[in-house]
Amino acid sequence: MTPWCGTNTVLFAGLVLLAAPVAADVGPLPRVDIFVLGEVHDNPTHHVTQAGIVTDLAPKALVFEMLTPSQAAAAMAVDRTDAATVSAATDWANSGWPDFSLYAPIFAAAPKTVIVGAAVGRDDLMQAMQDGANAVDAKLLIPELTAEQLATLSLEQAEAHCGALPPEMLPGMVEAQRLRDAAFGAAAVAAFDANGGPIVLITGTGHARTDVGAPAAIRLARPDLTVWSLGQFEGDVPDGAPFDAVTVTSVTDRPDPCAAFTN
Repeated sequence: MTPWCGTNTVLFAGLVLLAAPVAADVGPLPRVDIFVLGEVHDNPTHHVTQAGIVTDLAPKALVFEMLTPSQAAAAMAVDRTDAATVSAATDWANSGWPDFSLYAPIFAAAPKTVIVGAAVGRDDLMQAMQDGANAVDAKLLIPELTAEQLATLSLEQAEAHCGALPPEMLPGMVEAQRLRDAAFGAAAVAAFDANGGPIVLITGTGHARTDVGAPAAIRLARPDLTVWSLGQFEGDVPDGAPFDAVTVTSVTDRPDPCAAFTN
């Protein structure tokens, strides 16, 4: 893949034209069982990078944080190289995720691969927020957090919500994240058991952390499986970022995400 992390810019007759985003170079891919590919959800370059890795790996299954099992089944039943068809089949427009055109390259990169939906339902998330992640599903193995890890995740949740959440809500938000990490990891393990490897999990960069995210849940459930994690960032990479590889792009042009909390 081409070693460039941003959008290709072309100068023509004094105008700046933005070409399609080009995949980042993540270096040689190792031989492992499960690849956890993080993203900033609305960053087009991150998805092109994921699609390039999927093309290189030809995984036995693609696990999506964004899809329910029924949506995954619908995606399996149509031509994945036709973005409009996949979007309609999965009712993507009503899913709450960024526009399907961003994710279309990933689906097109694996036209025959098994698709797995790992989305966690709202009721389960609400229960995790109220009663803790361990109360939702006794079969899920959820890594315990150190005090430092808990503080880090709490800070990330506060920042993700622009500092607008009451402090008493932060523990519940962390529990919801722990549940999703464990569920995504369990879905990847189940996909491996059903199909063999390699497996690719498409998820947010926060869930791709090797210390507390889906990779940690995978290691807890199946220490015999090998995992490689990619964290994709905008602007800067936090010190000591817990990933096997990272990419950095410029910040996507988007409306101020904190405006909703201040208006």
